[in-house]
Amino acid sequence: MVRALADLTARELAAFRRRLDTPPKIQRFLDEVAYNLETDGDTFRSPRRVLRDRTANCIEGAVLAAAALRVHGEPPLIMDLTAVRDEDHVIAVFRRRGLWGAIGTSKFTGLRYREPVYRTLRELAMSYFEHYY
Repeated sequence: MVRALADLTARELAAFRRRLDTPPKIQRFLDEVAYNLETDGDTFRSPRRVLRDRTANCIEGAVLAAAALRVHGEPPLIMDLTAVRDEDHVIAVFRRRGLWGAIGTSKFTGLRYREPVYRTLRELAMSYFEHYY
């Protein structure tokens, strides 16, 4: 079992598995939760807290997405897009038919989901360039 989800009840885990079983469904869930602006200081909510609080910043959303992918037998992969003049952005990445896609949470819609159409992780990362520099 995914360590980050170990403290969920059996009922919560079953609901998590049913509801978040594809990358688009995971993204839809993250789009529905409030963006965590960390007004009271830095946070790092576990997937359980994200599910319960219905709020997440980019790394909290990426960890939840990676955990959801892992529950369904996929590798839990995360990519950190490091910035020079901005904040870093973290996304969960996944592969379909040999192509890369991403799941993400952001204050900006252009920094969220990417369909799995990118041949390399570099291509995927570059798709965020226009919205993020």
